[in-house]
Amino acid sequence: MSGPWHVAVLMGGWSSERPVSLMSGEGVAKALEARGHRVTRIDMGETQAEGRDLPAKLIAASPDIVFNALHGVPGEDGTVQGMMDLMGVRYTHSGLVTSVIAIDKVLTKQQLIPHGIPMPGGMIVKSETLFEKDPLPRPYVVKPANEGSSVGVAIVTAEGNYGNPIGRETVGPWHEFEELLAEPFIRGRELTVAVLGGRALCVTELKPKSGFYDFDSKYTDGMTEHVCPAEVPDDVAEHMMAIALRSHQLLGCAGTSRSDFRWDDTQGIEGVFLLEVNTQPGMTPLSLVPEQARYLGMDYGVLVEAIIEEALAGVPA
Repeated sequence: MSGPWHVAVLMGGWSSERPVSLMSGEGVAKALEARGHRVTRIDMGETQAEGRDLPAKLIAASPDIVFNALHGVPGEDGTVQGMMDLMGVRYTHSGLVTSVIAIDKVLTKQQLIPHGIPMPGGMIVKSETLFEKDPLPRPYVVKPANEGSSVGVAIVTAEGNYGNPIGRETVGPWHEFEELLAEPFIRGRELTVAVLGGRALCVTELKPKSGFYDFDSKYTDGMTEHVCPAEVPDDVAEHMMAIALRSHQLLGCAGTSRSDFRWDDTQGIEGVFLLEVNTQPGMTPLSLVPEQARYLGMDYGVLVEAIIEEALAGVPA
C-alpha cells in the first residue's frame, strides 16, 4: 500500500513501562505527521478496565495499520496481537506466537539455546525462598521472567546490601513478584544490537554513570553513555550481530527487535552471552534502535516508515 497512510499509534497500557510507551508513541506519531501521514493516537489506558475499550477504539478509527508502541504486558506478550489478529487489523512488530515466547525469558532460553545461542543458565525460584538461602553462588542476578526495561532486576553480591541471606525487609523485586528468574552474574560490559528488515544494524555499548543499566539509567537523560558503534574487536561485534540476527529469525520476529548482551571482555567471543530479545524496543529520543539507525544514515521518520512498510508487505489485509 502506497502512502500516505492512516496510522493508529497504540501506546500507554498499564505495565510498569507505560511512561516509556507514551514517549515512544508520541515520537512515532509526530514523525508520521511530519511526513504527511494521518495519525490517530490511541492510549490503551492505565487500567485493564480502560483497555477493554480498545477494540471499539480501533473500529472507530479504522486505520490502514496500527503502529504498536506498547511496551510490556499486554502489548508485548501476545495479548494485543491476538486481539488484532481476530479483528483482522494490520499491525507492526512481532505477531502472537513470537510475542508470547520472547517476553518470557525462560521460554526464550528454551527456544534459542538448543540452536547454539549462548545464554546464561538460570532457574525459576519462589521469592520466599530467597530469605532462607541463595539459589546460586554469589554473585547472581534475580529478575522477573516477563518484564522488560530492566524492571525488577537485582544483582546479589557477596558484599552487597541485601543481606546474607537476603533480608525479609530488604527492598527488592522479591516483594513485587512471587517468582523470579535467577541467573549467574556475567561480569563485563553491557551491549545491544538492533535488527531491522533482516539486517543487524550495529553494536552499542551502554555505560551507566553509576550502578548498572537499570530502568532509571535507560530513560533518564545523562545517566548512561551510549557508545555507538561500540569500541569492541571486530570479531566480537560480528559475533554479536550474527547472534542478534539469528535470534530474531529463530523467534520469528518482525519489524525491529533489539538483543541485549553481556560480554566478559577477558574471554573474547566466548565471553558473549545473549540476555534477552526485545520485540517492542523503545522509540523514545533516548532509545537505542533509533540511535543505531541514525548512525547508519536513517533518520527517525524513515525508520518509522520502514517498520510500517514491512508490516504492510507481510501481513494480509
